[in-house]
Amino acid sequence: MNNKYLPLIEESLKTFLPDENCRESSVIRSMSYSLLAEGKRLRPTLTLAFCEMLGGSVSAAMPYACAVEMIHAYSLIHDDLPCMDDDDLRRGRPSNHIVFGEDIALLAGDALQSLAFDVMLSESALTENGANGAKAAGILARACGAVGMVGGQVIDLETEGKDPDLDTITEMYAKKTGALIKAACLMGAVLAGADETALAAAETYAEKIGLAFQIVDDILDIESDTATLGKPVGSDEENEKVNYVTKVGADAGRELVSKLTDEALSALDAVSADTAFLKELAVGLSHRVK
Repeated sequence: MNNKYLPLIEESLKTFLPDENCRESSVIRSMSYSLLAEGKRLRPTLTLAFCEMLGGSVSAAMPYACAVEMIHAYSLIHDDLPCMDDDDLRRGRPSNHIVFGEDIALLAGDALQSLAFDVMLSESALTENGANGAKAAGILARACGAVGMVGGQVIDLETEGKDPDLDTITEMYAKKTGALIKAACLMGAVLAGADETALAAAETYAEKIGLAFQIVDDILDIESDTATLGKPVGSDEENEKVNYVTKVGADAGRELVSKLTDEALSALDAVSADTAFLKELAVGLSHRVK
């Protein structure tokens, strides 16, 4: 699909990075390497799309959209480290720690997380968004913490070599992948001053596409190839991880993805706005090949 937000996101991300002309330039180059690497920009797109759909300003929401992508980039850097998944390839290029070393990569992830909140809580961002801006920052803080994305990673690590049940796997997905996707949608809605009906629709939509997204990832990890995905395939098997698809099979996984996508589309019917872009996005994600 044509993502009208993508060029705006790419240009804005560059403006928020610190100047490399300093003694700590190595970590800023490491931050830039991962943050500006070609990607889907799904999470910032969701923030901007929900905000605009509900009558908010895309330009005012942009710092928050970019902040979500910064958190995502930091998580990918850390996820690839030898102490985590130990992956050497990300988005078709060597992982950050392969290029910059484990120490600088670790610090680059830390710095991207800090930068995300610096951007959201800047005077200019809060002047435009007021209390809604602070509320959006709070949503992201909770989503990426111990009971959100980090918690999901902990469950992932602690179930390696074990046989977790589907409830555990689903909870892990909801936190490791889904929490940030949900935050992106809710932030956009909050920045637009959404009512409770719209917030509930955003939350349900996000939960459904978040789980579907991760199940598609599981299928691709088994059925795709490294050249297409831009990252190693078969990594779950190599790391002795049981995922949703290894539990129920690829066909059952595809059936669930279709069901979840339909539920996401239905959730948006409660909103009195033009939902076409977000519906098309959900369908496209369910059929993606990378």
